Amino acid sequence: MIRISTIFIAICMVLVAASLGLVLYAVAGISGTESAIVALTVLTFLILYNAVSMRLRDRSDVGGQIADLSRGTADLARQVAEFGRRLAAIEGRIASSNSTNSDRIQSVVGEINELGGLVRQLATTVSTHEDLLAGNAPAPAPVPAPIARLEPEAPIDLIAPFEERPAAPPPLPAPPSRPAPAVQTLAANPVPAVNGRNQTQLLATLRNAIDENRIDIFLQPMVTLPQRKVRFYEAVTRLRDERDQLIAAEEFISIAEASGLIGRIDNMVMLRCVQVLRRLMVRNKDVGVFCNVAASTLGNSTTFAQCLDFLEANRALAPSLVLEFKQSTFRSLGPAETENLAALAQRGFRFSIDHVTDLRIEPRELADRGVRFIKVPATLLLDPRQASASDIHPSDLSDLLGRFGIDLIAERIEGERAVVDLLDYDVRFGQGFLFAPPRPLRPEGASATGGASPNQAQDIQGSNGSAPPSQGATSGATSAAPPAQRITGNAALARRI
Repeated sequence: MIRISTIFIAICMVLVAASLGLVLYAVAGISGTESAIVALTVLTFLILYNAVSMRLRDRSDVGGQIADLSRGTADLARQVAEFGRRLAAIEGRIASSNSTNSDRIQSVVGEINELGGLVRQLATTVSTHEDLLAGNAPAPAPVPAPIARLEPEAPIDLIAPFEERPAAPPPLPAPPSRPAPAVQTLAANPVPAVNGRNQTQLLATLRNAIDENRIDIFLQPMVTLPQRKVRFYEAVTRLRDERDQLIAAEEFISIAEASGLIGRIDNMVMLRCVQVLRRLMVRNKDVGVFCNVAASTLGNSTTFAQCLDFLEANRALAPSLVLEFKQSTFRSLGPAETENLAALAQRGFRFSIDHVTDLRIEPRELADRGVRFIKVPATLLLDPRQASASDIHPSDLSDLLGRFGIDLIAERIEGERAVVDLLDYDVRFGQGFLFAPPRPLRPEGASATGGASPNQAQDIQGSNGSAPPSQGATSGATSAAPPAQRITGNAALARRI
């Protein structure tokens, strides 16, 4: 596109040439043809002069740009050389530090070996004295120690922390042999009775419930802190027997895993979770459902293939359906389980970890495997002993996990005092009986909200976080807390006011 200055210069040149032609025609008396020729000649000269001057100016500008580029390249080369020098210095320091640490380790290992030899010699001497005392024989002269002034108790105190080289104990009489513990099976070691049933009856009830589709889903909300708006739901499994009595998952999961029925239960629960999620997303697109998956289901190729086919068909719900595993499951993943977990992550499904027993967590490794949520009991987070037992203080755990895209959820919250303390730990999500207990699905809406928006926490948990009277009997058959515990939140607030 021609610049305005160029157009202006061209107009000026035309005007100058035309003016010169008119002056020659009017004043000098030259004919019109000759005046036109002179005007064209002047215009041509002006055009050539302008073109040459612009070319010279462009050449000078290009030369200045090349000079600036060369200076910038030189500065960059100097900076690269400086970074290289610093990197070489750091590598030298690391190498010297490694060599120094290796020398220290070798010296410590040598001292430990020497102490181990002294302890073994001391144990041999003590054993010899005990044999002589047992046989009523005169004690021989003591064997001189290899190190002068060696007290008998010093090696024992020093070697006690090192369990790798224990001292050889003196020969003792062999204790009476005990029979090896029997393998726990369904027939040999029955568990305590549940609702008046032994283990065999509970297994039969479990089989009938699976065949007759009496596996129910209860939903417990997860709220944001401190707003307490419902953001997610956790699907809690309940079993109904022939008399419509509810059996909690903790009471039959172990039997289901031992009998190989956990795969069918997981398939049924996964189907219900997808149905519930579809109906909840009609009202709110931001809602999510947590679905528990057993470790045996992840390791069983046949059962996992069925689950994978079903999840592949519902791949559009992957951002809202969170698959939940135990912490022990993630720590004992085998090659097959790791491959199956990667297959789920490739299809866009996110994972959550619950049943956390300690805070020794590697967030980078978990994030690479697709974990986006970690549920930690509130009592574990607020335990002051965890600050010394873990690598990071619990108050910094949420920030550390957030750097890798993992959200921390505090579960099993039962009091307002715990909520106030968790806010100091920057915990964004909470779950527990303080907010709402697990509630059954309504047949007409298949949601725990009963027609309310998932973001309206007051409609779900009531004004004080307790279930309405119509649902008290149903939730009472589950592991819900008693009403006296659910109203402690408002009671604490009233006391503060």
